[in-house]
Amino acid sequence: MSLLQVRDLVVDIPTEDGPVHAVKNVSFDIREGEFFGIVGESGSGKSVLVQSAMGLVPAAKTTGEVLFRGENLLTLGSEQLRRKRGKEISMIFQDPLSSLHPQYTIGWQIVEQIRAHERASKQAAKARAIELLTKVHIPDPASRFDAYPHQFSGGMRQRVMIAMSLSLGPSLIIADEPTTALDSTVQAQILDLLAEMQQESGATVLMISHDLGVMASVADRVMVMYQGNRMELGESAEVFSNPQDPYTMSLIDSSSFSMDSRPVISVADEAPADNIVEVSDISLSFKQKRGEDRTVLDHISLDVRRGETLGLVGESGCGKTTLARTIAGLIAPSSGRVSFDGRDISETTGRAWREQRKKVQVVFQDPFGSLNPKRRVGSIVGDPFRIHGVASGKDRQRRVQELLEQVGLDPEHYNRFPSQFSGGQRQRIGIARAIALNPELVILDEPVSALDVTVQAQVLGLLDRLQKELGLTYLFISHDLAVVRHMCDRIAVMEGGRIIELGDPESMYRSPQQPFTKKLLAAAYLDLPERVTEEVAR
Repeated sequence: MSLLQVRDLVVDIPTEDGPVHAVKNVSFDIREGEFFGIVGESGSGKSVLVQSAMGLVPAAKTTGEVLFRGENLLTLGSEQLRRKRGKEISMIFQDPLSSLHPQYTIGWQIVEQIRAHERASKQAAKARAIELLTKVHIPDPASRFDAYPHQFSGGMRQRVMIAMSLSLGPSLIIADEPTTALDSTVQAQILDLLAEMQQESGATVLMISHDLGVMASVADRVMVMYQGNRMELGESAEVFSNPQDPYTMSLIDSSSFSMDSRPVISVADEAPADNIVEVSDISLSFKQKRGEDRTVLDHISLDVRRGETLGLVGESGCGKTTLARTIAGLIAPSSGRVSFDGRDISETTGRAWREQRKKVQVVFQDPFGSLNPKRRVGSIVGDPFRIHGVASGKDRQRRVQELLEQVGLDPEHYNRFPSQFSGGQRQRIGIARAIALNPELVILDEPVSALDVTVQAQVLGLLDRLQKELGLTYLFISHDLAVVRHMCDRIAVMEGGRIIELGDPESMYRSPQQPFTKKLLAAAYLDLPERVTEEVAR
């Protein structure tokens, strides 16, 4: 029996450059209790399809039918849809920071959702919220109940979103790239959790992903999309082992790699002459509402050599993003010293600090959270030129459009808003903004985590080329060990706020010294479809 039936769905999104035909006459059914997957490249229309069906793209012109238990969602008013969402249909979004209110604790937000749909006391709702946080593997959930979203890593924020989506026991769970922000060891836990919830409650799961390895391991059936069209639909095992459409074949071929078969990205040929960053015994603790302070960084010392790419890896919540933001001067350490070009950044003020901001730029893990949704992309990418008085008028527009083209976007999309781009495209907007002023150090916080496999190599190649052309130094944060191995000159492994291992990639992969490093390497080998595994073996 079908829980959801989509019939001839068409979604057009109006823009100043004309309508974007995001979804084109797509039809499919989702059966009660199954795990249904939608895969495709960034920009293929998979997220727009689902969000439009749920009434979450108000500007979109949508036709066709979306029948949930026989009721057409496209004909419902906003209040009727609101009652459906959360209680009967829940969503786990790709960008958790854009869905969590920064001024409220995560516990309050879960409790508020429960009490908005059910008659439950604050105490009962809180108990259920803590239970949910435990299920999604939030450490010390009772004390973290009172923490704010900015006190969580990107991966932990996504786990909070999963807890919220499960809070009301919905019949349909829509997961839009739910594991994109998670490292390989946590990714498996989240997928197991979704499967566990499905078995316990009989819920149906609709999952959107560009990761074919993940989708092949969890989905009962899968639909492949490209440029708004349905290319293929069938049993997951059949689609991945015997694809019928050439596009599906190309997607699988793009996923046919192991750690040793990915394209090698070349790095700087000569040894770095000096250190651009020196981190000396820094520690950082956050105050908690109740109990002891929580230590995030614990006596870290590290240097970043000029011209190199230094990789920073570890599980979600280990402190790697916090360390990067401390190096960038966005967070002050509780103790210790961070030097840039030999100067303590804590002593940098006034005009010198303004110049320092030109030298260090960040590409954030969550692109939507760092892009103002009310401003156009041309204005966002052009901000560095405007703020630092580098270019104005037509010259600024020309340089912005050149940047958009450099990162693989259409320069004619200068006037679009961030919401009109896919998650992967928004990440490329962030990269364009970061490189605008030719900085000396670029901190890349999961720069390709939102991109499908066919785009990843292009962006990594772009970063490699920009490093050579502009003389950039990269601090590269990632949970994808295969990417880090081929991008980085050195790799630092973090666990529990400490750096536990540091060395060159090949030595670390051949002979890891720490048990946690061995665990990370083992978890990086995800199960791929049988056909893919056979091709890798060849």
